[in-house]
Amino acid sequence: MSSSPQSLSQKIPGLLVLVCVFGVTLWYCWDAYQASDSIQNLILILPVSCAILGLCLLQFVRDVSLSIAEHEDSQPFSEVIPVIILFTGYVLLLPWLGFDVGTFLFLSLFLWFHGERRVGRILIFSLTFALLVALFFSNMLPYPMPMLLLPTDY
Repeated sequence: MSSSPQSLSQKIPGLLVLVCVFGVTLWYCWDAYQASDSIQNLILILPVSCAILGLCLLQFVRDVSLSIAEHEDSQPFSEVIPVIILFTGYVLLLPWLGFDVGTFLFLSLFLWFHGERRVGRILIFSLTFALLVALFFSNMLPYPMPMLLLPTDY
């Protein structure tokens, strides 16, 4: 499936979204820094903000550059809709499912939607990743995380 390269004028809406995300991220990071420059306040905000800013810059340069061809493996929007719905459900159900169980279910369903059919691999990967991420965030963040199975101070 080969698609013709988009002209710069066709890329303007996407570039505007990148500029907005970049601006909001800068504002949020600066606002967090103004509120408190302590490590407890910035331990998660600063690295994530830097990653977002870097990714926005990288994508902006890729889109503006005329020498980079369009990706041929881009997914149609209809294939992305289930993932958007899945992620929305994940975020909305976190207070009830907890970060540990919610992450496990989200990853399992995500892998299934993306074509992985080996149930053993799905379970092992999802369980391992969910446990590691849940333990990492529960120990690194200065406030308790809602968990369903793992012990927490919440």
